[in-house]
Amino acid sequence: MRLDRMLSDAHAGTRSQVKKLVKEGRVCINGVTAKASSMQIDPYQDVITLDGERLNYEEHVYLMLNKPAGYISATKGNVPTVMDLIPQYKGMFPCGRLDKDTEGLLLMTNDGPLAHHLLSPHHHVEKEYYVEHKLHLNDEDIYSIETGITFQSVTYRPARYEKISDTSCHLTIREGKYHEIKMIFESLGDKVVYLKRLRMKNLRLDETLKPGQYRPLTDQEIEDLKEGMPR
Repeated sequence: MRLDRMLSDAHAGTRSQVKKLVKEGRVCINGVTAKASSMQIDPYQDVITLDGERLNYEEHVYLMLNKPAGYISATKGNVPTVMDLIPQYKGMFPCGRLDKDTEGLLLMTNDGPLAHHLLSPHHHVEKEYYVEHKLHLNDEDIYSIETGITFQSVTYRPARYEKISDTSCHLTIREGKYHEIKMIFESLGDKVVYLKRLRMKNLRLDETLKPGQYRPLTDQEIEDLKEGMPR
């Protein structure tokens, strides 16, 4: 394994950040200063330290799943779960939650710190959805969506609305409250009839994936998701 990949997996920083750490001489392999971030190492045998502190390596897995309707975003349950779609992977969990009838992008991983970063309400990570709804929205409705709504004693922050047709749109939110998009439309007297997540932060659903299919994330996709994480 390359040293920079191990350092990134150990949350020492993004690929570009850890290359800088190596260049500054702050990373050692078995007590010897690392000469290049591209060096090959054995994360289970070699002792890797950053500023004298040993880094523990855990192999992280990152999958992009195109979640189909009919599955709950949980690790276990009495109904089909998203784990049933990746039975060969153990110790994984969904990063966030999509309702049972909602389709689209779901990140599956075993990387707890990354999941916490993406889901923390303090980081306001964007999530973009394709929405089909029953009624035509007027300008006042759209203004309400874009300035924030309070409904049934719950306040929903402003969302970005992009019209596709009279009864479909792209909606981008920065929270993740329970049934958030459905409740926003319900507050307007409307009803969501189809919902699909297209993007989380800068990770966009691979449209070549059919419902129920998945693929590993690329190194660049992983690095982009980790951007802004504390070290």
